Amino acid sequence: MRGIAFLFGLWALATAASGLAQPAPSAPPASYYDPGANADSWSGGARMVPIQTPKGEFNVWIKRTGNNPRLKLLLLHGGPAMSHNALEVFDSFLPAEGIEYYQYDQLGSGHSARPDDDDLWTIDRFVSEVDQVRQAIGGDKSNFCLLGHSWGGMLAMEYALAHPDQIKCLVISNMMASIPAYNAYADRVLKPRMDQAILAEILALEKAGKTSEPRYMELLIPNWYEQHFLRRPFAQWPEPVTREGGVNQHIYSLMQGPSEMGASGRLVNWDRFADIKRIAAPTLVISGTNDTMDPAYMAAMAKQLPHGELLATNGGHMAFYDDQPAYFRGLSAFLRKFR
Repeated sequence: MRGIAFLFGLWALATAASGLAQPAPSAPPASYYDPGANADSWSGGARMVPIQTPKGEFNVWIKRTGNNPRLKLLLLHGGPAMSHNALEVFDSFLPAEGIEYYQYDQLGSGHSARPDDDDLWTIDRFVSEVDQVRQAIGGDKSNFCLLGHSWGGMLAMEYALAHPDQIKCLVISNMMASIPAYNAYADRVLKPRMDQAILAEILALEKAGKTSEPRYMELLIPNWYEQHFLRRPFAQWPEPVTREGGVNQHIYSLMQGPSEMGASGRLVNWDRFADIKRIAAPTLVISGTNDTMDPAYMAAMAKQLPHGELLATNGGHMAFYDDQPAYFRGLSAFLRKFR
């Protein structure tokens, strides 16, 4: 037990030194667990929400955890079309903070409907979807917060710009405000660090349209994904990340491109850096030293935002797995201000 106490002491000192020291969270009140507080409690908080689109009505899947009318946090997963699976790790941390939060599969992925119509896969249509989910969960300026990871961070920025009157707080996790800048960082910094013969083979497969061949991922996983996406050997990646069935590869390729080495799809020219200064809500920007997203650029984003804060981790793109203590310590400290 002395060893555990000693480690806890070191953790407390590190927290204070990082400027994130906060009073220890108290246990959530009994009302947080009240099964009668929400109509969806009988189904464990999971339900389908009807979404109106230009191509008709479709259902998207959401799952609530907890009851806190003062803070409703909607989690926006990456991709596009990667599903909520990877964000299930938040279940290990947010309940202790008394935060009401929602896992959510965006239209086209996970448990949600998967319409076969490429006209649906646009930023504006996704923003409309998020706003309809907000209304369904009773979110408004007094309680509604967004946390977007990767593509979800892009979507969160777009939502905050389109609906500033509905946002209480915002978290942009591992997402730059510019796809051209994201691509430039990969080309200028990350790709030159690779074995150049391996890089040449990867690029040749992309040029030949052979990204569905096994060799493509055989090269990418150890040389890119294990270095910058989730920094553990692939065999040790958590089950939610590798779980089959959540991803809609067609939408991902259409909007992002074949891999995380850079964007080449519909999002290729997206750039909002000049506009994020209009996001007035308190915003936490989370970066990773080893991420595909430039940590210096992420720091500049935090300064560009009127009420921005930076949480710098030593993780990769999935910092909530490969630098979990720093990620959730900083995120919890930020969210406590709004609960």
